[in-house]
Amino acid sequence: MSHSPELDRALQACANEPIHLSGAIQPHGYMISCALPDWTIRHVSANIEELTGASVEEMLRHSLREFFTQDLIGPIAETIGFSELGAPPQRAAVGNIGPMAQLCDIGVHVADGLVHLEIEVQPRSASSERSPTVVAQSMIARLAGNEEADDFNQQVAEQVRLLTGYDRVMVYRFRHDDAGEVIAESRDSEMPSYLGLRYPGSDIPSQARALYMRNRVRVIPDVSYVPVPVVPDRRADGQPLDLSQHALRSVSPVHMEYMRNMGVAASASISVISGGRLWGLIACHHRTPRQLSPGVRAAADLFGLFVSMRIAAREQQSALSHEEDARSVRDTLAVRLDAASDPRLALTSELELVRKAIGCDGVALVQNRHWHTAGRTPGPDAMPMLAGWIDQRSGPGLLSTHRAEDWLGEANGDGLAGVLALPLDPGADEWLYFFRCEEVEEIRWAGRPDEPMQLDASGKRLGPRASFAAWHETVRGRSVPWSDADYRIADRLSMLLRERYRRSHMRAEIGDLRARRTRMEVRDQRQRLLQLSELLEGLVHVGPDEAARLAERISTLETELQSLIGAGEEPVGAAND
Repeated sequence: MSHSPELDRALQACANEPIHLSGAIQPHGYMISCALPDWTIRHVSANIEELTGASVEEMLRHSLREFFTQDLIGPIAETIGFSELGAPPQRAAVGNIGPMAQLCDIGVHVADGLVHLEIEVQPRSASSERSPTVVAQSMIARLAGNEEADDFNQQVAEQVRLLTGYDRVMVYRFRHDDAGEVIAESRDSEMPSYLGLRYPGSDIPSQARALYMRNRVRVIPDVSYVPVPVVPDRRADGQPLDLSQHALRSVSPVHMEYMRNMGVAASASISVISGGRLWGLIACHHRTPRQLSPGVRAAADLFGLFVSMRIAAREQQSALSHEEDARSVRDTLAVRLDAASDPRLALTSELELVRKAIGCDGVALVQNRHWHTAGRTPGPDAMPMLAGWIDQRSGPGLLSTHRAEDWLGEANGDGLAGVLALPLDPGADEWLYFFRCEEVEEIRWAGRPDEPMQLDASGKRLGPRASFAAWHETVRGRSVPWSDADYRIADRLSMLLRERYRRSHMRAEIGDLRARRTRMEVRDQRQRLLQLSELLEGLVHVGPDEAARLAERISTLETELQSLIGAGEEPVGAAND
């Protein structure tokens, strides 16, 4: 995909944007950062006077105790004591703050040696809210018995929409290529459907995905907000204040413009994390500004943790089942190869079994420049192309690709695309290949994937695309990617086969030594026979009876020698009949 140099520079700048160092928060809350043990205030949001009645200068370098009562500071200190370093903000207290005695929710976390308080005025409706734990338990109970993945995802979207009241809630899953796909959706009938649409990876760049891992629930009540600066925006050492864990952190202007281009006025997201990676998001959109109370966000966070655990358990169970099947194949293969006189040669007749170890469409073995196959594979003419692909790759271990062009170039793969290569004896160019057929995809993108961003009129500033209309693309020459479980299974299979190869080489070497020793012994016996023949010339004095007995013994020896020679000339394998 080629872009103009200006767009390439703008895309790179977007990818490098330090969004965690925005130096500002969203205006629906307030921020205070303190240093212990005396609760000295080091940073405040510029709007803090609205809450406390004290200006920024009147609060900086003063103790929090001058502005908060002990019934607030006590729970905050207790929450800090139970919190782990790096943990997301925890709800610490609810109480009255400032001359207007506004009822506020206070969240707290510790980072960079400071205690960070995030404060939101409670909406009047919050007083009638049920406990976040009770709400989350009710949501979880409705999904607890659902084992069907698609139906589970759909119910997740519906439950979050009931909780939050957003116009549209989507379950958005990240793919292996970082693109995202909407796999479930609950929406108001007047909202356009995004179900089945795919979004390029650049829509959520890597640094944004990293923050979704740290902030499990993110809310933007109004995408047209004006950011509130943090004063000062740098720490005492001159470094920018890291707002990675702040729920109120101001988001990138590009993201807000992206939302506005979608016709969205408010948004929220709940992270779904599986196996230590960001599996996806529960993404929420609303046509008008909408704020979620801390209680609703806490319930959403608990529900998101449940969804994450269910998805992680499902993925783990699938991987375990796959690996158990592969283990059974390896055990059977090991028994068969160990029973063979030459495991290396026996492997050629076990390829159908080998094929069952990894999800694939065919397997091929290169051995002594011969091409042995089972299932769907390319012909022997693929050997040079595969060898060239291997030569271009670095490292001695497993090699793989799910792209036909990587190893086929311009050649026709006859519907094959993915290949996973196991080295058996690289020095002898002996490899085991697993092949996968291409997966022809009819993709509906939310806008053109090759135009994820656009430059403004100045040609310098990057902005999101304005169109999200479905754009269709047919993708060929790609197979299902090889998974981490595939690599683990292949690695164990490779170790088993390399060990049998080593035994075959050892057996061959032992056989050579035995043959050499036998030849030496036979030469010794031949020399003895020659010496005996010389003795016969001196036996002229023996009588007829002794001569007859000697002739009989020589005839017996001759018969035994002929029998030994005949046994050595039997076809290979005759002894096993």
